Amino acid sequence: MAKGFVNDDAVQDQIDATVADAVARARSKQRSGPGLTQCEECGARIPEARRKAVPGVRLCVACQVERDREEGVFSGYNRRGSKDSQLR
Repeated sequence: MAKGFVNDDAVQDQIDATVADAVARARSKQRSGPGLTQCEECGARIPEARRKAVPGVRLCVACQVERDREEGVFSGYNRRGSKDSQLR
């Protein structure tokens, strides 16, 4: 059977690469060490439970929610550009 330009594992390789990129991106954003006692943006007190749960925390929950909303979802790389999708 003719394979064309890709091998049978090409789709799985793309999925694996996308997952690996997402994990690397998440790990690069992780902080470590002691967290702050006050939010670096608004100055509100950060509860002890949050500091224990999130190592290296720098923002209160409200500011973190706002920052997450502003950042949105990272779309990553377009790995869906297969030969079949280009023919449509």
